Order: sequence, then C-alpha cells, then structure tokens
Amino acid sequence: MEIKIKRFDKELPLPEYKSKGAVALDLYARETTEIEPGEVKLIPLNIALEIPKGYFVLLANRSSTFKLGITCVNGIGVGDHDFCGDNDEYMFPALNYTKEKVKIERGTRCCQMLILPVANVDVEEVDKLENPDRGGFGTTG
Repeated sequence: MEIKIKRFDKELPLPEYKSKGAVALDLYARETTEIEPGEVKLIPLNIALEIPKGYFVLLANRSSTFKLGITCVNGIGVGDHDFCGDNDEYMFPALNYTKEKVKIERGTRCCQMLILPVANVDVEEVDKLENPDRGGFGTTG
C-alpha cells in the first residue's frame, strides 16, 4: 500500500521502518520541545498524511520512549483517514511523568505509527447477552 506524506521540514527524514521486522514507522519531533514535570505538550511530528479509506493511523510510544521521560498522555492516538488536509500535522501529546524538565530535541524519534484496516460495525442494543459471566473486569489477573 502506498500513502501520501507531506513533510513540513524536509531536512528531517521521512517516517521509516528501522528494521526488517519492524511493524511500525518511527516518527520524528519537528521542533525542540521542553516539557515541565507533570505537563502535557504537543510535539509536532512533521507529517500530514493521506491514507486510503478503510484504514486508520495508530500512534503509539516506541519501546524506548520511556527513556525520554515522556509517554503518550492518552495511551495511543488514532488518526482517521479523513484527517488528511494539507496542514493537518500529526502531533504527539507527550506527558512528562518525571520530576525534572524534559527536553525533546528536534529530530528525536519519539513515537511510532501503524496504518491499520478499519472494521466498522453495526450496533444492535439488547437487554441481555446470552453468554456466561466471567466474574468481572480484570478477574483473570
């Protein structure tokens, strides 16, 4: 599948798979961002995308993002296929969970992106489900 990517700063690399087995593309911070302890800041990721209908973007921490002292404040990010305008730059909502100011330098790989298929569903409301209960949320440990 091919997707269209616009870079806002062409000096930074295009998103890329960093190994043959990688399933997600690494994304780069477009500008240096300082984040105070407990603060959330949006880190611009230098890309606007055009992906096919029937797919969505999933933004997630890289396995080493924790080493930066940040994490995605909402766990993951979802980009709809219609978030595709010329100025619709993807952002990483970074939470500094440390007790010190964190500085994310321009060009830092701070998160990763997967392009995944959508499975839209039809919702049918019922009064009762005909399956046995498992004992509550989180009961298997």
